[in-house]
Amino acid sequence: MKNKVLFIVTIIVVFLLGLLASSIVNRKSEAKYKYTPSVNIAENEPRNEVWGENFPLEYQSSLQTLDTSFASMQGGSAMRDVLEEDPNLVILFAGYGFSKDYNQGRGHAYAIEDIHNTLRTGGPKGKGDGPMPATCWTCKSPDVPRLMNEIGIAEFYSGKWADKGEEVVNPIGCADCHDSKTMKLRISRPALVEAFDAMGKDINNATHNEMRSLVCAQCHVEYYFDKKLPGKEGVPYLKFPWKDGMTVEAMENYYDNLEFKDWTHKISKAPMLKAQHPGYETFTTGVHADRGVSCADCHMPYKSEGGQKFTDHHIQSPLNNTSNACQVCHREESNKLIANVYERQRKATENRLKLEKLLVAAHLEAKKCWDLGAAEAQMKPILNDIRHGQWRWDYSAAAHGASFHSPVETARVIGSGLVIAQEARVKLARLLAELGHNKPIDMPNISTKEKAQEYIGLDIDNLKKEKTEFKKNLLPKWLEKAKEREDKMSINTVSSAIE
Repeated sequence: MKNKVLFIVTIIVVFLLGLLASSIVNRKSEAKYKYTPSVNIAENEPRNEVWGENFPLEYQSSLQTLDTSFASMQGGSAMRDVLEEDPNLVILFAGYGFSKDYNQGRGHAYAIEDIHNTLRTGGPKGKGDGPMPATCWTCKSPDVPRLMNEIGIAEFYSGKWADKGEEVVNPIGCADCHDSKTMKLRISRPALVEAFDAMGKDINNATHNEMRSLVCAQCHVEYYFDKKLPGKEGVPYLKFPWKDGMTVEAMENYYDNLEFKDWTHKISKAPMLKAQHPGYETFTTGVHADRGVSCADCHMPYKSEGGQKFTDHHIQSPLNNTSNACQVCHREESNKLIANVYERQRKATENRLKLEKLLVAAHLEAKKCWDLGAAEAQMKPILNDIRHGQWRWDYSAAAHGASFHSPVETARVIGSGLVIAQEARVKLARLLAELGHNKPIDMPNISTKEKAQEYIGLDIDNLKKEKTEFKKNLLPKWLEKAKEREDKMSINTVSSAIE
């Protein structure tokens, strides 16, 4: 009887092993022919669905960036009005476009639509020719490397934002990061290559793992527009301020030595710096980067479908995908991991808001000094402190994930900002006393976005009207012209943009 049972068990085991072997052979066979090209992808092909013919799993996963349902404590893909959540930002950005409109970015699929919609790109009578230069398209579309190749880098940067509206139409996608022939990761934006050159580094020596972060660093970085390059004077040429390093102090010194400013603050008249989104710079100072973890490991982790392992191109917050993004390395439960992230973010936000309030008060007190007749020589050291204090606040806030990517460095930056902002207010108190004002200034009511915008003199109703005219008059013309070039334009993009 025993032998009979053993025989039956052996047969079952052999049968199951046979099924397993057959499955492995089939999967290997599938993998061998999975990426047999269906179409030839041209160099700088901007249409993501064309790439999707050869890489359907990656393409289909990239379409999930259309999902705007996830919101974390301070991120996610859901649309959020940052100015409504924190009206103090209207004061901090007075005189700059972010005081008009500041929405959290959604997924990559909305890159074109969101820049069409923001009030920062509006213009008189619907022309869309507001203050933003054409350079502002640089990180929005795979049409950018195509255009740079066709007309030249400096020519792409030249002119107004509206000048290239009919050409930059496809949302962020494949050609931004991949070579069309080899599918290897590539750098398609010259600013990153030029920044490495300025640091004395050759980006061609980057490893594959480093490239899994560097393709993100093409855009998720601090940058500025240099209008003084020899031979390119007047062209807002995109540059990264990394020549002396990527720390908050190194970039600040770089800007100070250039006497560069993004704008003059409308209230305090301080020469301000706007931190764009120094995500890569802050990431490099954190423990994950130190351990060799790349951006893609967490924001684009591997997944399997139909026996095929591939990189998930649903680029999103790891908190919406902890099983693949976090628990590959960390053994804690998902709720615990998310709680750890939120704890770090709350602690950083607590001190960042303290710094924010000091800066708001400093801007308003500086205005009072000017109103009382302060001289430029008296104000210069104070305005420099405001510039440096807000640069640190913005560096920690605009990097979005900085409080998780690098909580220790973020705490250090905010701490130094608090010291600088407090010193500015001490100097302001002394100057106000010299000017005969010995009591706290009257603070305006800036409790809502609308009240703060009214205080700084913004006519939001008119800006919204201009934006409506732009979307009614100019935007349809852009899209109609784009549709005529079907070899460059995704029909899906046209439909979503018109809607």
